[in-house]
Amino acid sequence: MTTPYSETEPDRAEVDAWAGPVVLEFGQNWCGYCQGAQPVIAEAFQDYPRLKHVKVGDGKGKPLGRSFRVKLWPTLIFLKDGQEVARAVRPETADEVRKGLAAITQ
Repeated sequence: MTTPYSETEPDRAEVDAWAGPVVLEFGQNWCGYCQGAQPVIAEAFQDYPRLKHVKVGDGKGKPLGRSFRVKLWPTLIFLKDGQEVARAVRPETADEVRKGLAAITQ
């Protein structure tokens, strides 16, 4: 996954209004854990090429991550129609990510 984390974030009301399945990923481009997890995340997403995946740069003063109680990076929030269905924190295997993807696409 070569897409960088965006420094701008949607507001929570916008996220809550998203329709269908979406993965919201919190992290930072310089974060070693985030960099290390990208191959695992990419492997899991191979089966879901059209799924919306939003990468948000998280940190101090960023309200969206706080609203989801993000503590560690990367954190993937699996949403269906704006509601959290599952999450993966610092995933180490593609299967951890696939479980979340399956939960929002079934």
